[in-house]
Amino acid sequence: MSVATPIRTTSAVRLDSVTKHFGDVEAVRGVDLDLDQGEVVAFLGPNGAGKTTTIDMILGLTRPTSGTVQVLGRSPRDAVAHGLVSAVMQTGGLLKDMTVRETVEYTASLFADTMPVEEALRGAGISEIAGRRVGKCSGGEQQRLRFAMALLPDPALLLLDEPTTGMDVEGRRTFWNAIRADAERGRTVMFATHYLEEADQYADRIVLIAKGRIVADGTGSEIRALAVGRTVRATIDGFTAEAEARLRALGGIDGLDVRGEQVVVHTKESDAVARFLLTETAARDLEITSKNLEEAFLSLTGDDQ
Repeated sequence: MSVATPIRTTSAVRLDSVTKHFGDVEAVRGVDLDLDQGEVVAFLGPNGAGKTTTIDMILGLTRPTSGTVQVLGRSPRDAVAHGLVSAVMQTGGLLKDMTVRETVEYTASLFADTMPVEEALRGAGISEIAGRRVGKCSGGEQQRLRFAMALLPDPALLLLDEPTTGMDVEGRRTFWNAIRADAERGRTVMFATHYLEEADQYADRIVLIAKGRIVADGTGSEIRALAVGRTVRATIDGFTAEAEARLRALGGIDGLDVRGEQVVVHTKESDAVARFLLTETAARDLEITSKNLEEAFLSLTGDDQ
């Protein structure tokens, strides 16, 4: 009796051994990436890491020096030409003298087939300001307008660059609720952001890139676990210079900070540090914590990588 092989749906985005050179500069160095349809993926990295170049190749704005890029089983330019891909950029692309509705209507006229304008306005949460001139809109409202424009062709892949810049807390929550609802219907969303808490809270998966290479790929908890070291905090009465010297002699200490009675130790050997503090000092209220996403980001994308 034979067992049927599960049918794998076409990847939303697939990069195989992709490089991109600008003269002597290697912007992207052998990136492999595979995004499933319906995933919400945060794409993070410091300035100059290769994020923008990678996104440009996915959008078909530039070609890789070597390797292959596919979007929904097609070349990026073919996928874009068929309305399968939309992008929301951080700046530009808006005429300040037009109203919000006029802007969306004009954009819709450029496509052969789009969702109704009113539906796009509702999806972006800007129906109430449809009659407002773009120049009178806040930065967050303009960003939601770009989102409405991107929704018009009902794309299978949506690329977002700093999507919630300028939005207030409620606007950001509304925006991400709409993104999650879209993902549940099968739309793939890939976004770049400097708000690490957004990546942690809303992304199914986080991809970290540094110096043109992917250095981590996983859930928020998996990314945090990759960062070496933990923080040990304790309250100690009379923490002496001798005790500090003995603690440092244990090895694996990345940092030690004494703030009055509070002793904070960043270490790769948290068990040994905790054992020393509890048995060799008057430590109390001791706690051990893993690094947060920001610390993991800095650790995994730092200069020593």
